[in-house]
Amino acid sequence: MTFSVELEEETDGRWIGEVPELPGTLVYGSSRAEALAKVEALALRVLADRLEHGEATAELVEISFRAA
Repeated sequence: MTFSVELEEETDGRWIGEVPELPGTLVYGSSRAEALAKVEALALRVLADRLEHGEATAELVEISFRAA
């Protein structure tokens, strides 16, 4: 499964990272690279939690991210 990552720079210089397919995965970073790393880590934690609680299927075993 491939997830898209949306990155956007705010007017104050912070970056927002979000994975639209996983509601609630929204992070801030001081740089584009930091926001990307944080949102990927958060998405993996969300997916791990879903797998642990039986809310996701094993098809998520192979995961990749594509930054937009």
